[in-house]
Amino acid sequence: MLRSLYVKDYALIEELEVTFDSGLNIITGETGAGKSILMGALSMILGDRASTDRLREGAKKAIIEGIFDEADTPRIRALLTEHTIDTEPLPRIILRRQLTEYGSRGFINDTPATLDVMRGVAAELIDLHGQHEHQSLLNVETHRAMIDSFGGLSGLIEQYEACYDEVDALLQERTEMAERKRELSQQRELYEFQIQEIDEVDPQPGEEDDLKAERRVLENAEHLYASTSRLYDMLYTDEHAVHDKIVVARNTLQDLARIDQTFEEQLDEIKSVQIVVSELASFLQDYNAHVEFDPDRLQRIRERIAELERLKRKYGGTLQAVLEHRKEIGEKYALANDFSGALERLTEQINDARARLSDAAQRLSDKRREVAERVEDAVERELEALGMPDSQFEVRFERTADSDGWITINGTGYRAFRHGLDQVAFYISTNVGVDPKPLVQVASGGEISRIMLALKTILAKSERLPILVFDEIDTGISGDMARRVGESMYNLARYHQIIAITHLPQIAALGDVHFRVEKEVVNGRTRSTIVRLSQGEQAEQVASLISGTDVTDAALTNARELMETRPDA
Repeated sequence: MLRSLYVKDYALIEELEVTFDSGLNIITGETGAGKSILMGALSMILGDRASTDRLREGAKKAIIEGIFDEADTPRIRALLTEHTIDTEPLPRIILRRQLTEYGSRGFINDTPATLDVMRGVAAELIDLHGQHEHQSLLNVETHRAMIDSFGGLSGLIEQYEACYDEVDALLQERTEMAERKRELSQQRELYEFQIQEIDEVDPQPGEEDDLKAERRVLENAEHLYASTSRLYDMLYTDEHAVHDKIVVARNTLQDLARIDQTFEEQLDEIKSVQIVVSELASFLQDYNAHVEFDPDRLQRIRERIAELERLKRKYGGTLQAVLEHRKEIGEKYALANDFSGALERLTEQINDARARLSDAAQRLSDKRREVAERVEDAVERELEALGMPDSQFEVRFERTADSDGWITINGTGYRAFRHGLDQVAFYISTNVGVDPKPLVQVASGGEISRIMLALKTILAKSERLPILVFDEIDTGISGDMARRVGESMYNLARYHQIIAITHLPQIAALGDVHFRVEKEVVNGRTRSTIVRLSQGEQAEQVASLISGTDVTDAALTNARELMETRPDA
């Protein structure tokens, strides 16, 4: 929900902060008081383009900030992560816009963000309806999404998208293979030469380190032999050998331990030393006996290392790079020699993947059509309750025939889209005898809002919808129909936060919380403010919508009756 909206130095607003509640938030005010300015400010944090003439006269900078609660959805988290915006504040999101004479800047959770990113995040938070560009029903792409949401089709959509991605990847692989065919043909002889050159040497993983270690030993054989002989003698065979001295020390400690047990621990230590010296002497004697003096083997190792160095210089600088290059050119050479076979095998994979895609597309399309029939009936019933009794509402599906399309159904090829086989569009007629036409072409602003209200009402329990903002949804209605629209909004607000600007008392009376926008002159300057009304003040405000500026007792009584006869009263 939209927890609060802060506006400073924007148009006629000097500074205000309004805290909204869940449920139905009503905003009223006289014409010109600043309701549209408030909506303009809200549109700014939704990513609308800014105009510097909206700066309050004499101000250097305008600030608009909206704080949203319960905003942690997978889509929002993915958007923030994609654009390296801090997700730590979730489930709270702060959208802020700053406007100066030089331009504007946007922020999400105090991180700078482009207008495109702000619009993307805002679209997941707020659906704003009125005489402006945020009417999502005018975007045909949202029609399909609404059907999918109503039918709970996310599982089928994920299956389809997985098949779509598989076909896309295989087709891209085939395109790349075709592009490489000429290159492979031209490079075939070079690959053959390089393969032969590397295979003649036949380098093995880790071989170079082993050879260098062996070369180091062979090059130092005399030193190793002399040093191990000398060490062995020092430890075991010389007149004053270390081992003999340790034996004398051990015997002395044994004698001392018989006198004083304090020496028992030291006696154990010197016995351990004796064992270590004996084992070391044995190792040195064995090592010395196996020292090799093999100049032929040393020469072969040097030559082998030289061969490996030559390959390294030509093919990447390391033995691992040589091996990777051999693997790569081996695959290319094999492909060049059997391009037709490889292409045939890939084509079989593509055909199998397209068959799976076609099946997934058909199942998704069939399910969407089933859901669409239920939506049509439900919307028409809601529209009748909202004062549009002669409405015909249709969900139409179109497929794009394409002989080269990825999807084949009953022998006919169709173009595949990321979202499925069909293009979905809403059609409507609001008058008897008039055939339904595309919703985006025929509906007026007031009708769009009521159609959206009808859709949102039937979708309310099937998806997590964004916050709904209705800017004078009541245009062109009055009396009993106005009351019906108000009750529909009130019922919908049990599931979703609604902020509604209205001039009708029948709707205003149903607000869970009521705000009045006012315009006043302070120190010779006009400013707009917003006031949260108490229940008594709300009754007076509703009465003023009934009778005008001079509130009569009859109007006040009528207002209270409207407030007391809520759907849940």
